[in-house]
Amino acid sequence: MSRSEPPAGRHAVVCGAGAWLPPRGVSNAELTRRLDTTEEWITSRTGIEHRHLVDGGLSTGDLAVEAGLLAMKSAGTSAVDAVVLATTTPDRLCPATAPDVAARLGLTGVAAFDVSAVCTGFLYGLASAAGLIASGLADHVLLIGAEAFSTIIDPADRTTAVIFGDGAGAVVLRAGNADEPGAVGPCVLGSDGGLGDLISIPGGGARGRSSGRDRTPNDEYFTMRGKDVYRHAVHRITDAATTAVDRAGWHLAEVDRFVPHQANQRISTAVAERLGIEPARQVSNIARVGNTAAASIPLLLAQAAEAGQVRPRDRVLLAAFGGGLTWGAATLSWPDITAYSAIGSSPAAVPAA
Repeated sequence: MSRSEPPAGRHAVVCGAGAWLPPRGVSNAELTRRLDTTEEWITSRTGIEHRHLVDGGLSTGDLAVEAGLLAMKSAGTSAVDAVVLATTTPDRLCPATAPDVAARLGLTGVAAFDVSAVCTGFLYGLASAAGLIASGLADHVLLIGAEAFSTIIDPADRTTAVIFGDGAGAVVLRAGNADEPGAVGPCVLGSDGGLGDLISIPGGGARGRSSGRDRTPNDEYFTMRGKDVYRHAVHRITDAATTAVDRAGWHLAEVDRFVPHQANQRISTAVAERLGIEPARQVSNIARVGNTAAASIPLLLAQAAEAGQVRPRDRVLLAAFGGGLTWGAATLSWPDITAYSAIGSSPAAVPAA
């Protein structure tokens, strides 16, 4: 696994957080009317009761803009030098979605790029944003995780259609010191491309287009081998989280809040048990929003901070596992900020600087 530790002098510090969900809410009861399943089966297998889905032409970029506005409102500034967007569902294959998001946020001219690591995307983006700050390339970075995952799910596949939801979360990072609230600790990242077929979308890319074979509608849908994914996810997240805590100089008993990617409640529970983190120190929103992939961690952070479940100076452990295969973990001291989250409504104007 690779590591990312900003050098002394310039450190990435979280100074704003926001989250946004599309207005359309979908309950388990609604899904059972078109899928061969029951509400009890969905809840017992996933922990999910409700999720939000895009409709009416809403896209990943739209979600990202709304979350970005809320994060900048939280930070009290629009003075951003770079926009990093973690997503599995870009608005189109080319160009990247981040430059369009930046332009719509009034940030034309800044660096902007997408990061693709599926559900681990936010942590890969966090390491990238911290690197931009540590190197001096940026003083402020807007990091967004946004997904319209329902657009790549087979609506007739009960194994995936019940799990995923759409949404976006974002944080603003600024240059600061390693010992102040909001400071991002070491990031631990890993991958195993030899197991890439466990989570994939077979079609749409260069390999499928150049193969010469006829494409089918199923080629464009997300596929996942659930039992294998569960086994690898629990092992990799546990290992990465333990490593991140150790590199931060913490003990697992000192973690105030465990904020895992909301993949499946059973995965989160299994990892927490292996880490010795009891339920009182775990934070979750999967019951209400489902698995929002790269948006999961920042969305959960913003909602939890707004609700007072994550408090200033809390020692926070972040962890995720996704397609690639990819995985990662990071530590964070939570800042004293006002986080914002919204469903379907647009935020007020952001201060100019």
